[in-house]
Amino acid sequence: MTDRLTLYNTQTKRAEPFAPADPSRVTFYSCGPTVYDDAHIGNFRSFLAADLLRRFIESPLCTVTDDTGRAHAGPRTVQHVMNITDVGHMTDDGAADGGGEDKMAVAGQRLLEAKKAGTIPAGVEIDPDDPRQIADYFARRFIEDGKKLGLKVATEQGRDASLMPRASDHVGGMRAVISALLDNGSAYAAGTPGSRAVYFSVRTFESYGSLSGNTLENIRGGAGGRVSTTNQSDKKHPADFLLWKEDESHLMKWPAPDHTDCTGWGMGYPGWHIECTAMSLGRLIPGGLGRILEKPGSGAEIDLHSGGEDNIFPHHECERAQSCALTGGERFARHWFHARFLRVEGQKMSKSAGTFHTPRDLFKLGHEPAAVRLELIKTHYRANADFSMEGLKASAKTVERLRKFAAAGGGENQSKPLGPADHPVLASVASALHDDLNIAGAIGEINKWMNATPDPSSHDAEAVRTLDAVLGLLDLERGESTSTAIGVFLPGVDPDDRIEGLLIERAGARKNKDFARADAIRDELAQMGLTIKDAAGGKVEVGRA
Repeated sequence: MTDRLTLYNTQTKRAEPFAPADPSRVTFYSCGPTVYDDAHIGNFRSFLAADLLRRFIESPLCTVTDDTGRAHAGPRTVQHVMNITDVGHMTDDGAADGGGEDKMAVAGQRLLEAKKAGTIPAGVEIDPDDPRQIADYFARRFIEDGKKLGLKVATEQGRDASLMPRASDHVGGMRAVISALLDNGSAYAAGTPGSRAVYFSVRTFESYGSLSGNTLENIRGGAGGRVSTTNQSDKKHPADFLLWKEDESHLMKWPAPDHTDCTGWGMGYPGWHIECTAMSLGRLIPGGLGRILEKPGSGAEIDLHSGGEDNIFPHHECERAQSCALTGGERFARHWFHARFLRVEGQKMSKSAGTFHTPRDLFKLGHEPAAVRLELIKTHYRANADFSMEGLKASAKTVERLRKFAAAGGGENQSKPLGPADHPVLASVASALHDDLNIAGAIGEINKWMNATPDPSSHDAEAVRTLDAVLGLLDLERGESTSTAIGVFLPGVDPDDRIEGLLIERAGARKNKDFARADAIRDELAQMGLTIKDAAGGKVEVGRA
């Protein structure tokens, strides 16, 4: 346990004090979704881990360190940016060059099939051949899901859209960065007319591979299938990665970078990695890309960069290399934060095995957003989390307990957040979270305190409100029940004639003391995936099993 925030840094491979350049204002960039489909709960595990970290850093419970080693208590401002990728992310994203098809083109094919089959949701008008419409559709759905799950940046982008920039809106910045990298010798043009490309030269960046632990020798040999043999003859080194591709046939295309090495080129598109360099530096560094391009070698860097562990290589390794080559810095980000993968019911997520879920799937089943959020954040970010329906039910119970504590003595009228010294549970939770964002330990401290507090006071309620500013649970949307003459249908269950008929029949059987038939009806409802519980007034509460 510690009284200052320490975090594991993927770059240095150790836990170290989190020391932003300005302890009162933290700059934070998260790799966001590629909007070619609805984001699944594995995606949201990474996004919500970043949100939890952001909320804690903002909190009065969090103390950070400055470059001189001095402590700085919160609260503070976090400027959090999360990109939306809508171009250049190819299906073979395990390769630095990203082979295969553009994921937006794949989305168009899938939507065309859905349109022919009549399975596109009612009221949705979308042209499967228009990548902008596809991106708009899935980006809108991602933001809706993010808001429901308490992703702060998803709410903030409604006031400032630049906090969730889209790659296709920043191709001009990418072209300018590529030109600068060509100018300083970090990149080169290669290939034959019609399929020419600009590559980043990894041998010009001495520490390439240090973020992921790869070596150029391993990458040269194609370790892990990461290097394709296609177009390798055009490169100076097999690990050199794509910045720009000339391709008139590509679904989305723009003029080539404005550089003499690209004179006479046809239309093309950017590589995947370059977008985050342009958008993170452009949005988070004072003066933006213009200042960096005017003053090469400024060493500009951001405080914190996050993503899922699958982003480490090749995406973040390449992003770091090109960004440092542009700025002249050594780190690009002071701290790299990566969340591990999510398993579901002990297995890899799989549609065929029934272990693949989107937040929307879970909401439709009646699981409230607060329970889904807690189930996704409650495991330490560097452990492989196991999402389960039993765990989701336990998370729902924890949320309900927190609600009761927050309501004690009118705690919702709290005037200002409390600090660690203002309540014992705040001190113990702060200590756990300071230790590499140990959320499991923090929740353990909260549960231990709630178990020992049978009669919470208004001061306890204020403490819960301070905790919830970090957890992000209590203000989320709650589903509403539907009442009929015989039943109370919980969120996720819609009344229908068959269910109502069975409930009425069961009530008659119970009245006639035909308990065997009443039990048989309960079993029949269970086969339909429903649970029932007798409620006040002779009604029956119906929920999802």
